[in-house]
Order: sequence, then C-alpha cells, then structure tokens
Amino acid sequence: MYSIIQQTEEDITTSKGIVATLTDTLLGWWEAFIVKLPNIAVAILVIILSFILARVFKNVLLRILRKHMENRSMRRILAKMLYACIVLIGFFLALGILNLDKALTSILAGAGVVALAIGLALQGTLSNTFSGVMLSFLPRIRIGDFVETNEHAGFVHEISLRNLVLRQPDNKYVIMPNSKFIEEPFVNYSLDTRGRVSVYCGIAYGSDLHAVKKLVLEQIEAAFPPTQGERIEFYYTEFADSSINFMVRFWIDYTKKSQMYTAQDKAILLINDLFNKHGIEIPFPIRTLKMPDLKHKPNDL
Repeated sequence: MYSIIQQTEEDITTSKGIVATLTDTLLGWWEAFIVKLPNIAVAILVIILSFILARVFKNVLLRILRKHMENRSMRRILAKMLYACIVLIGFFLALGILNLDKALTSILAGAGVVALAIGLALQGTLSNTFSGVMLSFLPRIRIGDFVETNEHAGFVHEISLRNLVLRQPDNKYVIMPNSKFIEEPFVNYSLDTRGRVSVYCGIAYGSDLHAVKKLVLEQIEAAFPPTQGERIEFYYTEFADSSINFMVRFWIDYTKKSQMYTAQDKAILLINDLFNKHGIEIPFPIRTLKMPDLKHKPNDL
C-alpha cells in the first residue's frame, strides 16, 4: 500500500514538472515574441512592400518590352520572372530582420542544390530557354519576318521559351527548338525592303550579242526601275553546248520569297516576248543519234 502511494506521488510530481516546463517554454516564447514584435512588424512591412514594388516594376518592364519586343508571351514570362525575383528578395530580407540567419542559410543552400539538380536534369530545356530569350531581343529577327534555314523556310509565327514556330508558305507549321535555330545560319528576307533577283537564259549561236544585251537591259530597266545606288547587270556567262548563256540581275521590293518568284516570272515573260518580237532564238539542246546500217551484207562466197 505504501509503495502504491509513493508511486502516485512520484507521478504527480513528474506531471507538475512537465506542466512547469511547458509553461516556462510558452512564457519564453511569448517573451521572445514581445521582444521581437517590432522586428516582426518590420519584416511584415518589408514583405508587403516587396509585393508592391514587384507589381510596379513588373508593369514598368511590360511597358518597356512592348516597345522593343513583339512576342506577347515572352513579355509576360520575363515580367513574371522579375516579379518573382523581387518577392524572393523581400522574403530573404524579412528573414534577416527576424535574425533567422540559420534558416536563411539553410534555405539558400537548399535552393542552390535544387537549382544545380534542376539545371543538370533540364540542360537541353534551359538551353532552349536562354536561346528563346536571346531570339526575343535580337533585332535581326521579329515576328512576321520571312526566314530560311538549311531545311525550312517560312514566316516567324511565334517565339516561346522553348520553340520557334515557322509558318510555311503552304500554311504548314514547323516547330523547332530555339537552340537549334540560333546555332544554325539562317537568311532573313525581311531585314531590308530591297533585294536582287537573277534570271538566266541562253541565245542561239550567231545572234548579235551586243544587240541582245542592249535590248534586255532596256526592257528590264523599264519594268524594274533601279533606285539610287542600284543598277541592272547583264553578263554573258558561258559558251554552252547549244547556246550562249547569260544572266541578268535587277533589284525589286523583296521581303519574302513569293515576291522573288513573281519578279522572275515577269522577267522571263518579258524576255521571251522581246526575243519573239526581234526574232532572237532561244535554242534547246539537240541530240543526234546515228543508227548503224542493219541491212544484211551479201555473203562472200
């Protein structure tokens, strides 16, 4: 009986000790909260200000990007990235104000490890992302430009963080990674409004070469008048098997390939009509085949 009573008293004493420890801990936390209350208020104020500043700078960046970048989706993504960076800076400043240096160090270390792991896992994706940002700021390529790569040609329809989309003249879309596009050479037909077009033809041997050159130059210059600093060029290029070939080059308003095809079509029709009018022959290759005599020769008997 005595042992039972003694055990009960020990339990009561232990319970009182636990309650006292818990009470002291809660009082310590409350005192720490009261002491750090100004810091907590300042930290909350810093976080609120970071959200306000993030929104202000986001709107400012959007206004600037609208003047220099036509890609709407890229503008929004860059603005959101700036917004997130400013908010994170405010969060880290708030942790510093609360003297949570250890927590801040742990968060930064964890973020570094996570960033490294993500960077290694998404190396190709990040390459396309940075290439997309570069393409958005490059002055030599814009939405709507007609460009030609080693394999594809079309109008730039969209530049995202991962892909560049080309709309081909047949209205088919080509989607290629940004990194592949930016690493390969490409031709942008829309950088300048003027371009030079070449047309090739041949005339028969025996034609008056000087007269042909004069007639073609006059006809092309009348149809495609050059501007300042431009000229129509005519060159005989070779003595071919059945013709004397020449090349004529002239300038046109040229920002996409369809304009080049239209100009070549017009020039070929003009040259053909001109040669028909003046009796100038455009020869075509002739091949003469000699067949052996198949008649049976008399036997020498």
